[in-house]
Amino acid sequence: MEKKTSPSSAQGAARTAKQIEEQFAPHSVVCEFPRSPSTEEIVRAAALIRQGKLVAFPTETVYGLGANALDTGAVHRIFQMKGRPFTSPLIVHVSSIEMAKALVTEWPPRAEELARKYWPGPLTLVLRKMPQIPDEVTAGLATVGIRMPSHPVALALIAAAGVPIAAPSANRFTELSPTTADHVRKAFGSELEMILDGGPADVGIESTVVSLVSGQPVLLRPGMISLGEIPTATEPITEAHSSPGQHPKHYSPRTPLLLVENAVLPQSGRGAYLGWQKSTAAAKLVLMPANARDYAARLYKVLHEADSESWDWIAVEKPPATSDWAAIQDRLRRAAAR
Repeated sequence: MEKKTSPSSAQGAARTAKQIEEQFAPHSVVCEFPRSPSTEEIVRAAALIRQGKLVAFPTETVYGLGANALDTGAVHRIFQMKGRPFTSPLIVHVSSIEMAKALVTEWPPRAEELARKYWPGPLTLVLRKMPQIPDEVTAGLATVGIRMPSHPVALALIAAAGVPIAAPSANRFTELSPTTADHVRKAFGSELEMILDGGPADVGIESTVVSLVSGQPVLLRPGMISLGEIPTATEPITEAHSSPGQHPKHYSPRTPLLLVENAVLPQSGRGAYLGWQKSTAAAKLVLMPANARDYAARLYKVLHEADSESWDWIAVEKPPATSDWAAIQDRLRRAAAR
C-alpha cells in the first residue's frame, strides 16, 4: 500500500489533475452505432461526469459504472453504489493514447506496441500511475489499469467529458455483469443519474488485464484478447488486488450455478441447462454457440434471463480446456464458487 500523501503533495496532485483536464478539454465526437444516444444525451452525460455524478455507459465488453477518475468523491460513490470493497481497483478508461500517457509515470515500448495493436479494444494495461490518480481508484497501489474502449458511445463520452473515466461493471458487487442497458436498470433502478443505451455489448465479457510493471507482460485476468504464451500472475492475493475480477466468487447469478460434464444434471429441483447437447433432465435448455467468441458475447445475457426465471439451479456445461476458452472458464469458475 502507498503512504498517504501530505497536504502539500495532495495540492500538487490536484494541480496536476487540473492540468490534465485542461489538456484534454471537452469536445464533441460523432457517435454512430445501431442504437446510439443523441448528441444531447452524450453532452448531458459528460456534464454529469464533470460534476462528480455517476453515469452508466456501454463498452464493447460490458456496461460500465463511470465517474471522473480524478475526482476522489465521485470514485467513492462507485464503491458505495456497487457495494464493492476498496481492495478491488478500478479500470480507468481513456479516449486516446495521449490521455493514457498523461496518467502514468512511464510508457514502455511494450505498452506502445500493445496499445497500437489492440486499442481501442478489450485490453487493459497496468502501469505505474501518476499521483493525480486517487489511491481509491487503485486500491492504494502504485499502479493503475488503463484501457481505451472501442465502443463509439464510450469514446464519445470520455472525449466530451474531457477527463479519464474510472468504471467497473455497472452491477452490484459479485453479481452478473451487465451487457445491456436493461441489465443496468434492473440492478440500480432510479439510483443512477443517467444510463446511456448503446445496445448490447458485442464482446460480452470483461477485458484482458496485463501488467507491464516488471517490463515483461504478466496476465492478471484473461479476456477475449489472447497475447499468446505470457506468464500468469501467481503471487498470492493480499489486501489489495492487482487487478479487478480476482475475487473467488464473482460474475454470479443469484440462482446457484453448477458446472457439469456430459449433461449430468442435478436429480432434484428444476433448472436451466446451458450446453451443446440436448437434455431431457432440464426444464429449460439453451444450446450455446460452439465457438468461444460467440459464446462469450451471449453468456451473460443468457445467465441474466435464466436468473430471472426462478429456477432451482442453472447448470452450465464445462467449456473446453483450451486457450481460446480461458476467459470463459475463468468467469464460469468464479460464478460457480460458493
